[in-house]
Amino acid sequence: MIGVEDLSLDKLFVNNGSRGGVCKMGGGVMMMGEWKDIPMELLLRIASLVDDRTVIVASGVCSGWRDAISWGLTRLSLSWCKRNMNNLVLTLAPKFTKLQVLTLRQDLPQLEDVGVETIANHCHELQDLDLSKSFKLTDRSLYALAHGCPNLTKLNISGCSAFSDSAVAYLAEHCRNLRVLNLCGCVKAATDKALKAIGYYCNRLQTVNLGWCDKVGDEGVMSLAYGCPDLRALDLCGCVLITDETVIALANNCTHLRSLGLYFCQYITDRAMYSLAQSRVKNKHEMWASMKKHRYEDEGLMNLNISQCTALTPPAVQAVCEAFPALHTCPERHSLIISGCLNLTSVHCACSVQAHRARVLHPAH
Repeated sequence: MIGVEDLSLDKLFVNNGSRGGVCKMGGGVMMMGEWKDIPMELLLRIASLVDDRTVIVASGVCSGWRDAISWGLTRLSLSWCKRNMNNLVLTLAPKFTKLQVLTLRQDLPQLEDVGVETIANHCHELQDLDLSKSFKLTDRSLYALAHGCPNLTKLNISGCSAFSDSAVAYLAEHCRNLRVLNLCGCVKAATDKALKAIGYYCNRLQTVNLGWCDKVGDEGVMSLAYGCPDLRALDLCGCVLITDETVIALANNCTHLRSLGLYFCQYITDRAMYSLAQSRVKNKHEMWASMKKHRYEDEGLMNLNISQCTALTPPAVQAVCEAFPALHTCPERHSLIISGCLNLTSVHCACSVQAHRARVLHPAH
């Protein structure tokens, strides 16, 4: 019997003239007069094993294949398309109306508002959309998505520099199921105004990237901390206006926080670090309950980037390191990032200290 990994047009069919072939399945054969007679289930299994370009070509073989793929295709990436992506989207979006995951990441800007509007008009089941580096897009695209794709749970618009904070706020109001939002580099879009709306409407958010959004301040991020208690990962790298107040709000309200990026947030002081460490003490009863249930996702901070936070001192950072055992300074597991902070070189995680003691007690011969 052939397995799924063996399915391909060449292996499944033995040429039977110009009218089609013999399908080999399960040690037997199934006669089919023409290619269009391939069962839908088999066609979709084949489509799942080939690249997206091949799937698109296959959808044009005949109306039967087109209909089968249109109804069964839920994931598609067009990031391989180096030119004319917008025209391809205009052609495919009306066909592939069952898409749930769509990746349109570009190296060179190709996608235009009319392409996103077409997606919003036809792909109403879309949940995961990547529009990163779509420099040509304007607010029209976000307004269209707000109306046409209300079930979005994951949206990546990193590098889309033309979006405004008003459009992001409008999207947040209509797409309230968002769990992952990437606004990295969206300087105009990521402001306190937008973050207030996100914190108010998108209470299920778990991952937010605000890297290099230098207009973001405490007021906006604190709105996220208060409105999104299930926040797991927050990247504030390069958000130069952030102060201790943001970190304190996160420590007190986002008990599930696992990853925090504060690179180049130079207003952060020891007060922020001690608030993180103390939050761990406050939640120790929950921690012990989690350990008993072997819920390793509830182990507290597992990644912390405080590179270039030059106001921090070793005792404060050491307190955080000791409060969260999953933070490591050792090269093998490096999850507490302190590069650029020469005064923090004395900070070490528990396993690093143990390794040093082992070398002292048992020196190599």
